[in-house]
Amino acid sequence: MNYSCPSTDIDIQVFPASYLLARKHFQHKVEKLTLPTQTASYSCPGTTPDGEALTTDTVWIGDSDASKVVVLISATHGIEGFAGSAIEIDFLNLLGSGQISLPQNTAVLLIHALTPWGYAWHRRCDEDGVDINRNLLDFSRPLPENIGYDLLRPTFFWADAQQRKKVCAEFAQQHGREALEKAISAGQYNDPSGPFYGGKVPAHGRLVTEQLMREYNLQDRDLAVIDLHTGLGSYGYGEIICDHQPDSAGTRVAHAWYGDSVTLPLLGTSSSVPKTGLLDYAWHAIMSERSCYITLEFGTFSTDQLFEVLLRDHQIWAHETDLPTRLAQAKSMRHHFCPNDQAWQEMVLFRARQVISQAIHGVSS
Repeated sequence: MNYSCPSTDIDIQVFPASYLLARKHFQHKVEKLTLPTQTASYSCPGTTPDGEALTTDTVWIGDSDASKVVVLISATHGIEGFAGSAIEIDFLNLLGSGQISLPQNTAVLLIHALTPWGYAWHRRCDEDGVDINRNLLDFSRPLPENIGYDLLRPTFFWADAQQRKKVCAEFAQQHGREALEKAISAGQYNDPSGPFYGGKVPAHGRLVTEQLMREYNLQDRDLAVIDLHTGLGSYGYGEIICDHQPDSAGTRVAHAWYGDSVTLPLLGTSSSVPKTGLLDYAWHAIMSERSCYITLEFGTFSTDQLFEVLLRDHQIWAHETDLPTRLAQAKSMRHHFCPNDQAWQEMVLFRARQVISQAIHGVSS
């Protein structure tokens, strides 16, 4: 597997201080490109804490007729956009300086801040509490049930974290650790105030995704989609998670492009358990046999810590209406999903460069 990964010095200044600054830097880098570009912006309901408008920004870079396309998505889960923005801005820097070049017949589509409300407010979900990565369902059909979530739900809003941990540990002992993780995070459709809520109608980010697919006729092109996430897995490592079926063309392509580092939730080899309503599934439905979708997940702290910080976030937003309390919680969310640690940030940027280079080489070969 031969590919070229840029080895220039890594500048962690690309990590933004806020959603608005990230958007400004992203747009500035796009404007400086000398390559052909097509930009589009999509307004999102709600505002930032300061009352500013929210937008998902996109840019197509390269030949409009390119049959090979690399797609980078940031802030599918809003708060995770801090790292996702940094990766996209770093990529634009490398592209603008000529350290990355696009092969003939290959273009790049950058989607910046797919869930801008969550990004601005330091939450994973949108203004309605919807996790877009559980929202890709046919809402005209009966919604999936999550019996484990229904059983544990009362404990999620207990003030006593130790008692909650005890109940969860007992659930895991009785049903298995994977069953516990599925109960909490696989997706639920009855509780808007709770975590991993998939909603009742298509969310903003889903609608934007489907519109981009139509506008660029993405079903007619070979695609290498990389969805940028943080918060799960080993600290600083970028895990390549493939939610294609194990025996599918998508999985075979993922292994060919990214090698043995590919993990599959359906085979139990990933830090992620199988989930319902993933954004992946919309892309799977339009992909050729020469395409694949991966989640590039950068680990931070333990899964138990992830659950605790998210449950605390949902407790506060369900019961505390004052802005200072919510903004104080935002600091905990930022710490978990984008640690203020130079080493972590350097690892993220280096690994992202590596995987993006593999994607460009793979889809264009």
